[in-house]
Amino acid sequence: MTPAQVIEEITRSGLRGRGGAGFPTGLKWSFVSKAQGDKKYVVCNADESEPGTFKDRVIIEGDPHSILEAMTIAGYAVGASEGYVYVRGEYLLAQNRLLQAIRQAEEMGMLGDHIFGTNFSFHIHIHSGAGAYICGEETALIESIEGKRGEPRSRPPYPTTHGLWGKPTLVNNVETLANIPAIIRNGAAWYRSIGTPSSPGTKVYTILGHVNTTGLIEVPMGITLREVIAIYGKGMKNGSAFKLAQTGGSSGSVIPASLQDTPMDFDAYAKAGVSLGSGALLICNEDTCVVDLAKVLMNFFRRESCGKCNPCRIGTQRSYEILDNISRGNGTLADLDILLELADNMNQLSNCGLGQTAGTPVRDILKYFRAEVEVHIRLKVCPTGVCPVGKLVSVG
Repeated sequence: MTPAQVIEEITRSGLRGRGGAGFPTGLKWSFVSKAQGDKKYVVCNADESEPGTFKDRVIIEGDPHSILEAMTIAGYAVGASEGYVYVRGEYLLAQNRLLQAIRQAEEMGMLGDHIFGTNFSFHIHIHSGAGAYICGEETALIESIEGKRGEPRSRPPYPTTHGLWGKPTLVNNVETLANIPAIIRNGAAWYRSIGTPSSPGTKVYTILGHVNTTGLIEVPMGITLREVIAIYGKGMKNGSAFKLAQTGGSSGSVIPASLQDTPMDFDAYAKAGVSLGSGALLICNEDTCVVDLAKVLMNFFRRESCGKCNPCRIGTQRSYEILDNISRGNGTLADLDILLELADNMNQLSNCGLGQTAGTPVRDILKYFRAEVEVHIRLKVCPTGVCPVGKLVSVG
């Protein structure tokens, strides 16, 4: 296959980015292929720092060669000769297995100079992250590889034209790349036979929370949350009732029970006003306090914000303070309007995805569980008894 034919096959497969954004993979490849530059790079984003997400770690530890093969195919397709795998610093086993796989591939002539006796050469390097959540954002990741402080760049220009060291750069998530060898081997039509028309293929989910069986699954796109809980989670723990789920880690949407029959694909969720995210499913029962959940999530974001832009740096801190006051019975109804305004400002004005999605859980909680939040304010009690304000006690 020619490089153009490889890109065409990936485009026809309908593969969409599995890191959370769902951007068409073939289209991104075509952007880098068409970009002008004497040097191009392929970067695998394995900085999996989203709480509750461990799918990329399992993929790398289980089959590191699939990632190396995918990056090599991508390099051939877009005209790159060098690649980097940016791995979360805590993933020591994943790093060691990648390094071993690189040595094996080089010994077999599958990596390095003149692969299989052709004029195509491709080299892959491992770069260990230093524990910053923000480096999961592709431009902050690129800054980190270059030895700079891991802060997001202003865009445009985008990495597809001005990425690593100012050169055209293709950045793909681990799970996205893991699909590439199978698509090339079996064809786009085979891949499209799995999943839904708008979101073909499978999706890897991590299941955590109040279910009987936690872990990792790979299922066709379009499965429902109800099916995931019943079939793979083996039902709710101790016979409790399902209350909500978060679908994409800390920055993911909060899904109420009324949406658990919505097909889990990018377009169906977008139509319902929620996002699929990276695929970390936090399943929560009726004993979960939405105010406490929102406060814990916002505490994470305020600590992980790089502080580069005001909307995120101030918005996450102020949102946490308001939620903390509500949890202690010191909130007002006016605070809820301020929380929504802060979430909207962060979404519209923040420099990168961290600030843009930090308010998502708060927005969804106020949309679906506003009455429970108001109980903390009006009655100064927590229906679940989790918050410091105390629990409502029935009399008689």
